[in-house]
Amino acid sequence: MYKSIGVIGAGSWGTTLADMLAKKGHKVTLWAYEQELVAEMESRHENSIYLKDITLSGNLAFTGSLESAVSNKELLLFVVPSQVLRKVVKEAIPFISRNALIVSASKGIEVGTLKLVSQIYEELLPPELFGCFSVLSGPSFAREVAMEMPTAVVVAAADIRVAKDVQDVFNCRFFRVYTNRDVIGVELGGAVKNVIAIAAGIADGLGFGYNTRAALITRGLAEITRLGLALGANGETFAGLAGMGDLVLTCTGDLSRNRTVGIQLGQGKTLAQILSEMRMVAEGVKTTESTCLLAGNLGVDMPIAFKVNEILYNERPAKAAVMELMSRDLKAEGF
Repeated sequence: MYKSIGVIGAGSWGTTLADMLAKKGHKVTLWAYEQELVAEMESRHENSIYLKDITLSGNLAFTGSLESAVSNKELLLFVVPSQVLRKVVKEAIPFISRNALIVSASKGIEVGTLKLVSQIYEELLPPELFGCFSVLSGPSFAREVAMEMPTAVVVAAADIRVAKDVQDVFNCRFFRVYTNRDVIGVELGGAVKNVIAIAAGIADGLGFGYNTRAALITRGLAEITRLGLALGANGETFAGLAGMGDLVLTCTGDLSRNRTVGIQLGQGKTLAQILSEMRMVAEGVKTTESTCLLAGNLGVDMPIAFKVNEILYNERPAKAAVMELMSRDLKAEGF
């Protein structure tokens, strides 16, 4: 059954998902904050800033009006950076239909409050709307999905009926969607893997090899799992698409913005230099800070994340941080 859908956020992932849903037959409106981007997409059916050289569906509508994008929609997909999510959702709430499905594809932990994305929605949405909330995550570079390369992701909701409804909307011949009830685990895996991806990039930038990358991915997963368990997540989630799957992709793929930040840090650039040259958001930069604060509050040991935080915000030399990780007290492997 085709639905009227509003996609909030026209970055690479929001644009890709909006285009995919429109090509599937849904009636989709894509909202962009930048008016010049709306004009370009309307005239050329291309998002040259975030998804260059991909022709967008002729069935896709574009708007710079949040009210227009949200009003009378059966499903709303929010794909805005986590640090501006609260502001956008607050502005959208008065126009949201009371029976709309709410899907979040934002990944991060809010600086200041240290809240997960789902906790922000729970705070802001009326109970009946939050009951229709879900998160979409998993190993999925936007450009590869836009090129219709086979991809598998997971949608999580407390109410499995909501997850199945969203699964039906998004699943298509090249985009396979699984369901899960572990909202915290799915969103936490999607957020904190960006921190470990920066670490993997730093190792690459320093000229280290596959051994180092494998160690970072494996021990990074242990850190994510420890934090997830402390927050009440299901440990099995981190062995799945939103955990190990997304972590491997982001730590190894050349399309990873967070790994790219890490590579440049390892090569000696400052964070300010790197960010000044980036148009797209690398969520892991802010998420590192909030992850480390959250872990500290919960008493969770995350040595890789802590070292990334020192490199990003305390100007700790990358090579020294790696050597400190390697010289910590010996221990048994485990979570």
